[in-house]
Amino acid sequence: MHKLDQIQAPASSSDVFQVPDLLAVFQREEQKIPVLIEVKASQARTLSFRPDYRARLLAYAKTLGLPMLIAWKHHSLWSLFDINHMKMADKNYNIAFGTAMSESLLSTLAGDFSYTLPRGTGLHLRMKKEELLSSVRSGSEIHEEWRMVIDDVHHTDRNGKQRLDLSADVQALFFVNKLEESQEHTPTHVHWHFTVDDDENKFAHMALSGLLNWYLGRGESLNWREVVGRGTPVPGVNNFSETVKRALYEGVVKYIFHLQPQTLPPFLNAA
Repeated sequence: MHKLDQIQAPASSSDVFQVPDLLAVFQREEQKIPVLIEVKASQARTLSFRPDYRARLLAYAKTLGLPMLIAWKHHSLWSLFDINHMKMADKNYNIAFGTAMSESLLSTLAGDFSYTLPRGTGLHLRMKKEELLSSVRSGSEIHEEWRMVIDDVHHTDRNGKQRLDLSADVQALFFVNKLEESQEHTPTHVHWHFTVDDDENKFAHMALSGLLNWYLGRGESLNWREVVGRGTPVPGVNNFSETVKRALYEGVVKYIFHLQPQTLPPFLNAA
């Protein structure tokens, strides 16, 4: 993937051509597929291009003989689609978010997928009460402060079975899912549970972003140039796709979905 310079000469060429943001080369099976990508971010459910803007992008793509794709970030969810899916409305070319997702090429070109962590999977801590440090009554409630030691840590899989043998990279999947917290108190211990409350689907590209952010320190933000230059972008996760497949085998993930577009564009039909 290569970021394209936006400087054009002569200046009048900008009336005819619009240089997109990226040149990317994907590998599909044994074939390399070069494409141009214009990147957009919007919280609106419809993405809109003026006719002249769209025409300039297409003119540039036609000159190079390359497909023109649009990468649209809607909130935290990405789609990647052929610009020809944008249709003329009253004045502009529009595409709804649902259409963009149904025609997305992220799985086909970039290997994106979604997976499901089922209800009940999660992390469990058992903490032994070592010493009562303080006890304060407030109305009908008693607030206690204890010095405790964690004396048991385990996970639960999709069958509710306690697991001590999950791979380290599989355990990392819980870092980016919404987990419900609950506690149980006994005279000797506090049991702390972090579990998936309902089957949760997660796209791989969202999970990877979440993992990268999880490892940041307080107040830090992602430096994407630094991330791209790493040999292993996420510590301990060499291949995220293989991690999720391993999680399926180890009984943590329930489903893996590889989503295909409703319409395969001509440049992929010929690939």
